[in-house]
Amino acid sequence: MAEAHAAVAFQFTITPEGVDFRISNEALRAIYYSGVRSWKKRFARFKNNFLTGLYPASPTSWFVVLISVLASVFMRIDPSMGVIQVIQDRLGLSNYFAAPADLYISVVIFSTVLWIGMVYMLRYMLKLLLCYHGWMYEPHGKFSLVSKIWLGLVKIFSGRKPLLYSYQASLPRLPLPTVQGTISRYLKSVRPLMTDDQYKEMEQLAIDFQETLGPRLQRYLLLKSWWATNYVSDWWEEYVYLRGRSPIMVNSNYYAMDAIFVHPTQNQAARAANVIYSMLLFRRQVAREEVRPILVSNAVPLCSWQYERMFNTTRIPGVETDSLRHWDDSKHVVVYHSGRYFKLPVYFLGQLIRPCEIQAQIEKILLDKSEPAFGEAHLAAMTAGERVPWAKARQKFFSKGVNKSSLDTIEQAAFFVTLDEEEADYDTSFKTAGVSKSFDDLLEKAGNTNEEIGDGDNTMVSSYAESLLHGKTYDRWFDKSFTLVVYKNGRIGLNGEHSWADAPIIGHLWEHTMYWDGKGIGYGEDKNTLGEASLPLSPPLRLKWDISEECNEVIESQLVTANALSEDVDMQLMAFKHYGKDVCKKCRISPDAWIQMALQMAYFRDQNKFALTYEASMTRLFREGRTETVRSCTMDSCNFVRAMEDPTKTNEDRIKLLRQAAVTHQNSYRNCMTGTGIDRHLFTLYVVSKYLKEDSKFLGKVLSEPWRLSTSQTPHQQTNLLDLRKHPEYISGGGGFGPVADDGYGVSYIIAGENAIMFHISSKHSCNHTSSRRFMKNIEKALLDMRAMFDNTDKK
Repeated sequence: MAEAHAAVAFQFTITPEGVDFRISNEALRAIYYSGVRSWKKRFARFKNNFLTGLYPASPTSWFVVLISVLASVFMRIDPSMGVIQVIQDRLGLSNYFAAPADLYISVVIFSTVLWIGMVYMLRYMLKLLLCYHGWMYEPHGKFSLVSKIWLGLVKIFSGRKPLLYSYQASLPRLPLPTVQGTISRYLKSVRPLMTDDQYKEMEQLAIDFQETLGPRLQRYLLLKSWWATNYVSDWWEEYVYLRGRSPIMVNSNYYAMDAIFVHPTQNQAARAANVIYSMLLFRRQVAREEVRPILVSNAVPLCSWQYERMFNTTRIPGVETDSLRHWDDSKHVVVYHSGRYFKLPVYFLGQLIRPCEIQAQIEKILLDKSEPAFGEAHLAAMTAGERVPWAKARQKFFSKGVNKSSLDTIEQAAFFVTLDEEEADYDTSFKTAGVSKSFDDLLEKAGNTNEEIGDGDNTMVSSYAESLLHGKTYDRWFDKSFTLVVYKNGRIGLNGEHSWADAPIIGHLWEHTMYWDGKGIGYGEDKNTLGEASLPLSPPLRLKWDISEECNEVIESQLVTANALSEDVDMQLMAFKHYGKDVCKKCRISPDAWIQMALQMAYFRDQNKFALTYEASMTRLFREGRTETVRSCTMDSCNFVRAMEDPTKTNEDRIKLLRQAAVTHQNSYRNCMTGTGIDRHLFTLYVVSKYLKEDSKFLGKVLSEPWRLSTSQTPHQQTNLLDLRKHPEYISGGGGFGPVADDGYGVSYIIAGENAIMFHISSKHSCNHTSSRRFMKNIEKALLDMRAMFDNTDKK
């Protein structure tokens, strides 16, 4: 085994002449550089922790304070009002140091204490400022005088050149809403979905809960909100994600797609190499905290806590609950190709290897024609199926020997890479739909329910999305924090595990990767990576497995479960290019609210009723914040949709109702972002009730209500690397997720620039009442009808 010999720094044999030592200089050099890299990382971590602990102050501010105090003392002014003299007397410095050394030491001690006090004061002032959220409720770009003054103070107290985690200690805690306020908002949100009798029953349950069990549960939550950094996030991660026993593939994991118009190379190895290298650059920036924290309005920071587990992280299956395991460092990625697993080291002598070296290593994997070992090809189906069988199999078959070693290699990898043997791409119609047609022609075509909207079908692009969502069910390691998928024709995508972080974090990585892959690193004229591979690297190490017949039976059983789940997915993608956020802004309506109202109209036309609607919003204005639910179906949105279906209503009436519905939606969104949402509070009250073994009919009914329409907006341009106005070719196809309810729809959308909106629509084939293709057409028609409503009014 050559790889075993390469890992030994020295060997010895006993001969009649004595002990003969043979030292490997190459191995010792590798050990030395590995140690140097580790110590550099430790020092950088220590330095960053020190700087973050001082923020918004800096080490240089200590010298400023010290010099100021010394200058005052030299001028015979006592800025300490006698404290410096007390320090001299109490510590007895004159007994150990001659004058004026004892005075100077006292000054240093006083200055340091004063400086530390100022650090905490600055941090507390910044935290107080960040507790103000009135600016969010003001019209976009029209801050009041109070908000302008507040914004100026935030910038003054924020310091300069923040590191990734600099703001963490200054972020406020997520506020705990009152039980009365949450219940009031909840009842208002469900009123349009219930009959009068159903509403009266729910109202009585809510009142009983508010007067009896609610206050008791709230006291426990109040205690947790004082003690814990965030009263929601740890329980949300555990009970919503990690304790789920159903497959995470489709049900939890999500995907991200390549840029639409940029396809820099069709060389699979070259594209994989550049993208892997770009991701590792981002990992290094995160480790060094060089990633600039995201600031709203270029001043208000968002929590960066979720970045900590982006790399070197795996979800470990358990019988009752899974767990997340994160390693501080990892020097390799694991590559899957044609049913085999390879360990690909990405460092040589402590340095990150170049893309050309990575490409050469990947080409060796592609040229390897060895067959998978027994049970190896479908092994990853374990991560795609039910969690309990996987947990038991992991403990029984992968806890020792070669299986444990290989599994450890996968789980400790920086991330997982799949070299897919299939091709994937956006079809021509997805790139050009609507470009050459007039708006009136599109509207007329949309009105004909027997004729397809757009140019051609989206079969190829939908299969691209489904491939990223579930693949063949055995060619992605769904437990890794994310799996990078590189297709045979050079297209790329990503499958993300959801428990460790939310989609905007992966979106940040994806934007960085898109930039460095295409513009930061680039490709040569031959479409290969730049440079020539020259390092004496060992070939990627093929992972070995010893899978028994009993273990293989579990793998195949998991594969059957995963295949049934993947085959039930009905996925459709739509590139809506008839207009974008430009029209929404001209109509003075928030683009997100506009799209949400179109989704309400589309669902009503699709199902002839309204449904409880989930839209994800963030709570990262608070420390360790994750998400909250915007309930998009409101009385105002229902009134607007009914008006659109009522021929007796004028366009002026409809526009008025649309504006009111949009305002209501935006206020709900702002409430969620500022900590006064509905669902996370009710969820944590429910968790406390379970700990206390108290059954609440109200909470049980609330949490059992299905989200038949689950929506999410994919964030983009979180960084300033790619300005879509200057580089529209980098418009992303966005990403998507599986349906949340068996009889519902999952809709993800991305507002791609000024003139396009991308939709990802999922449902299940097994449901007779849903059709992703039909819903896609209803969304398009709803958006066109809303545009026509304003156009017809303007013509008058």
